[in-house]
Amino acid sequence: MYFAALLARTEDGWEASDTELDDVETLSDLAELAREASVDEDTVVVYIEQEDAWFGIVRVEGEDDPRIYVSDGAAAARSSYGEMLTKEILGTDDEDDADDLDALDLDGTEDGEPEDGDEAEDDGGAAADTVPSGPVGDRLILDDLGLAERELRALEPGEALSEIADVLGAAEVLETVR
Repeated sequence: MYFAALLARTEDGWEASDTELDDVETLSDLAELAREASVDEDTVVVYIEQEDAWFGIVRVEGEDDPRIYVSDGAAAARSSYGEMLTKEILGTDDEDDADDLDALDLDGTEDGEPEDGDEAEDDGGAAADTVPSGPVGDRLILDDLGLAERELRALEPGEALSEIADVLGAAEVLETVR
C-alpha cells in the first residue's frame, strides 16, 4: 500500500494535498501531476511511501527535470512506483526495461512482494539485486529548503513526511489532509 502527498510552495507558504497515484505510470506522469499543483511554477515536493519500507521524494520546479531521492533503493526497486524512481535515478532505461515498465499495472495496490511460487520468475527481484541498498538519488534535494543531507538520510519511513513538513513549515497544512 502506498501513501503519497504533494507539498506545493505558494506565495503564502505551503499547500498540502494527499494524492492518488492511480493514473501515474511514468515519472513524466508524476511530474505533470506535480506541475498541475504548482502555483506560478514554484517548488512542489511529491512524497511517496510504501508501508514503512521506503520513501521517495520527487522535487519539481517549473519545467526543469524532476530531482529524485529514494531512502532505500533496493527496497524501492521491489515495488512498482519505487522501481520507476530507481530506474530513473540509476539510468537503467534500456529498451527491455522500458517495455517492462510499460507492462506494469500500477493501480496503487502493489505490495512489492512476489506472489507465491513466483520468486524464480520475478524480474523485480533481479532488478532489486542490481540496485544499491540504502539511499539513492539527489541527497541535497531539500538542502536549500532547510533539510540537510545528513538529516534527510537519517529519516525513517513512516515518520519522514511529518519531519520534512515540519522543516518546511508545512506541518499544519499537512495535518489537514491526513
